[in-house]
Amino acid sequence: MPDPRLPDPRLIVGLDLDDTPAARAMASRLSGVVSAYKIGLGLLHDGGLGLAAELKAAGADVFLDMKLFDIPATVERAARGLTATLAPDLLTVHGDPYVVRAAVEGRGDAPTRILAVTILTALDRADLDAALIAPGAMSDIVAERALRAFEAGADGVIASPREAARIRALPQAAGRLIVTPGVRPAGSEAHDQKRVATPAAALAAGADRIVVARPIIAAADPAAAARALLAEIA
Repeated sequence: MPDPRLPDPRLIVGLDLDDTPAARAMASRLSGVVSAYKIGLGLLHDGGLGLAAELKAAGADVFLDMKLFDIPATVERAARGLTATLAPDLLTVHGDPYVVRAAVEGRGDAPTRILAVTILTALDRADLDAALIAPGAMSDIVAERALRAFEAGADGVIASPREAARIRALPQAAGRLIVTPGVRPAGSEAHDQKRVATPAAALAAGADRIVVARPIIAAADPAAAARALLAEIA
């Protein structure tokens, strides 16, 4: 269990704001309540990597949500550069085995953990059909992608809370992280997410860490919203 004297590291707040000054201000408002932050592609145009370095220097955990996806040599170089210069705690790549292997190779001995994205939480079966993804139940596809990512060397996976239990049951998941976006406190709107669950349900299903953005950063009092969510999972 997390140390009750410290911010619970199981909660990662997504700084999904319009620009880096707004994201920096949000992290300041959450200081002392939250200890882990996600920085994604939306901030790359405006110094997001610099903010990641600032947060790391201040002692926060940084989840760099880049979802790397390219030919192996490019993924390897990107992972090497990001882990060597920023040393994020978590770095995402698409879950294709060749991508995972390249990222792990690029990461080398750095402490960054490579997380493989299974199926984005904003997608459903109709979206997979439109993308010509193999037929079958969403949970089956997510579990198979997680298994292949683990075999390729991933330190963990990104999956919706609805598939967390299925992944946790895999023997290959022992000691690996399951990080779940698509988490919404009871009564919250799903917005563009299609496979969601409450924070408590996500952790009960086997998730190690949960990612929450809008229910906290769009709240009138983000720190109070974070505290309420932390109380729910305590």
